[in-house]
Amino acid sequence: MSRRTLVTLSFLGAVLMLEGDAWADVIAWTDWTTFSAGTLNGTATGTVGSVGVSYLGQVLSNSNTSNTAGGVSWGPASTFSGGSISNAPPFRDIITLSGGTGTGTNTITFSIPVVDPVMAIWSLGAGGLPASFVFSASEPFTIQSGGPSNEFGGSSITKVGNVVNGNEGSGTIRFSGTYSEITWTNPQFEFFYGFTAGVAGVAGPSVPGPSTLVTLVMGLLVLAPFMRRRRAHP
Repeated sequence: MSRRTLVTLSFLGAVLMLEGDAWADVIAWTDWTTFSAGTLNGTATGTVGSVGVSYLGQVLSNSNTSNTAGGVSWGPASTFSGGSISNAPPFRDIITLSGGTGTGTNTITFSIPVVDPVMAIWSLGAGGLPASFVFSASEPFTIQSGGPSNEFGGSSITKVGNVVNGNEGSGTIRFSGTYSEITWTNPQFEFFYGFTAGVAGVAGPSVPGPSTLVTLVMGLLVLAPFMRRRRAHP
């Protein structure tokens, strides 16, 4: 193998290793427009880009819709963006709940299947009152960011298996796969905490992302002189 080929392969390898970190997705966060409070059967509806979003489960009366005053600032931005998520929620919208024994299953439903949806979680648990979101084993996720909230401080949410834990925890998680709905329970009672959801894409034909296209172009530029030389000297 020639020195030029080794250099080319090393360069492309470095680019591929970096591209995952260099390109985070711009998330379309849910613009919640209506909600009806209920301990077991509260509802909320909204849109995320062109995707309709509905929620059935516990909804407290201090939930917030339509980006009105009194909602959550979703700041600082570093708490609610990071990893593969490039932007924090822009709206003050939040669906709040308190959890507890017997509050049942909560469900977010998307009008069309979405790929790798995300959730921002705010003020989960409090000092001496930890709380959690318990997802099913068929809903794998990873924590993308975390830290204090503008409103109550605190620290990052944490993960153990399929459970998100918080003791005044805030941050974002991202699911892996294609989803029409996401379900979970909140088994511990705490005064109130909340969430919102977002997506970066919908299910459909695969389209190369910006990072993939950049990698291909850079690779072709590096290989071009080598290919010209091979044609000139068969």
